[in-house]
Amino acid sequence: MLTVDFSRFPLAPGDRVLDLGCGAGRHAFECYRRGAQVVALDQNAEEIREVAKWFAAMKEAGEAPEGATATAMEGDALALPFPDESFDVVIISEVMEHIPDDKGVLAEMVRVLRPGGRIAITVPRYGPEKVCWTLSDAYHEVEGGHIRIYKADELLAKIREAGLKPYGTHHAHALHSPYWWLKCAFGVDNDKALPVRAYHKLLVWDIMKKPLATRVAEQTLNPLIGKSFVAYATKPHLPRLAEGADRPADTARTGKARKSEKAAKTGADAT
Repeated sequence: MLTVDFSRFPLAPGDRVLDLGCGAGRHAFECYRRGAQVVALDQNAEEIREVAKWFAAMKEAGEAPEGATATAMEGDALALPFPDESFDVVIISEVMEHIPDDKGVLAEMVRVLRPGGRIAITVPRYGPEKVCWTLSDAYHEVEGGHIRIYKADELLAKIREAGLKPYGTHHAHALHSPYWWLKCAFGVDNDKALPVRAYHKLLVWDIMKKPLATRVAEQTLNPLIGKSFVAYATKPHLPRLAEGADRPADTARTGKARKSEKAAKTGADAT
């Protein structure tokens, strides 16, 4: 079940991709299948071990094209262990609502993304998420749980503030919103409630069979009750310096350095 729509977020074979906060690895696996050079990073060691096993299984089964690579590793989203401009693509799906310093995470993603690179960010949508918070405190008041609900304009403003240029948005997973409302109403840990069990079976059937009826229903309902808000953005190229303008080294000099040079020149003229 993918939240990122790769028809709106093009991926080319050989692209260097970071799936940040990869969780169980669903987007990392899709990027691997598309021929990318994937790094799946998460702070959860157990999930990373499982992702690494699936990468190995995919390679053995021939699911990844020649030239594709995949690495699963533990890491801190606020201190990524990569040089500047290491990736062509960064994906962060259903992660930022968990992290207190979301601006710090955005800054790190921008740092490791090359100019012209693309980024996909998904978070729970405000309306459906607000219903969950209203129905159940246990839904979000858990260790590592959701600490904020983003409004679309708020997230886009933070994306722009980080130096990125948004180019598209949409909503996803409308059929999943009622499931979580039921979970919150009957108890987030209560999987035995009949409505919860019945709806879960529907979702599993939908994911496995992908029938036309539910695909059409979800596309119709996504603008209304889509569970996730998805934003796509690019990292702009730095503007070229105009002919005759100061070189970067010149423009980086401090005012103090310029004053020292002026003083030295004055002294030389006086002699």
